Parts: sequence; structure tokens; C-alpha cells
Amino acid sequence: MFRVAADSLEAYLAFDPARTADIEQLHDVMRKAAPALKRHFHAGTPAGEAGMRMNMIGYGQFRYAIKSGKSAAWPVIGVALQKNYISVYVAVTRDGKPLVSCYAGKLGELRAGGNNFSFVAFGDLNAPTVAALFAEAAGIFKADQENPVRYMQGD
Repeated sequence: MFRVAADSLEAYLAFDPARTADIEQLHDVMRKAAPALKRHFHAGTPAGEAGMRMNMIGYGQFRYAIKSGKSAAWPVIGVALQKNYISVYVAVTRDGKPLVSCYAGKLGELRAGGNNFSFVAFGDLNAPTVAALFAEAAGIFKADQENPVRYMQGD
């Protein structure tokens, strides 16, 4: 499994200099489309805890609980370096469906899952549509901060 050896936002951004510009361009879109979702370093969750182990860049934050009653902090939107691409995870739904699925095929993405999409280079993306996704996610989260919690529990 590909792992980014970083313990801070600065280290994460410097991990792969060839892709730093792509992440920063995505950040510029996020900053303009969803300024209320503040960027931070998400260290992943420890073994035995709820959530994914990988670290990533997070935007906004919420807490969700798993069946055991444990809870974890998680980004509303997360950006993660993968071996051959960059993935964006969106923990928000629209009408009970993962929000990304409503935009699939329109983002310029390499691939899309229910709650995520991936790209190789920022230039491949349809930036206005990505901005619309980010703005909608931020709006849904602002209006209903339990939205991603319900999504995570239904997963």
C-alpha cells in the first residue's frame, strides 16, 4: 500500500514535489468555492479506531461514531496522494446518495467511486464542475452538520 510519510501539512505538500502544484491548484479551487472548510493535516486514524489509516489533507471536520461507540475526527473533504493519482473524498450526501456520484463523469476524473474521485493532473479536471461540487458539499455541511455522520453510519 502506498503511504505518504508526513506528519504535518507542510511535509505532506512537500512529499511529492512533482504533484505539489496539482494539489495547490485544487486548494485554490477549494478556497474560492468553499472557504468555510479550512485546510488541515489529517493524520489518519490509529489501528482499531474508526476511519481510514492513511493521512491526507482535510477540509472541514466532523466526528462520527462506529457501532462500538468510538468516534473519530474526519474531514468533510479529503485529498490524498496515491501512487499514480490524487484522490478526493467527499463525506456528504444529497438526497441520501453520496454527493460525488451526482457529479461522476462530469469532473474530468480518471475514475469515480460513490464518495470519491481521482485524477492524475489538475489540468485534466473540469475546474468549474469541481468548484460546484465543493461549494455544494460545503453548503450541505453548513446547513446540516450531521449529514456526513449519517453517511458514514450508513456505509
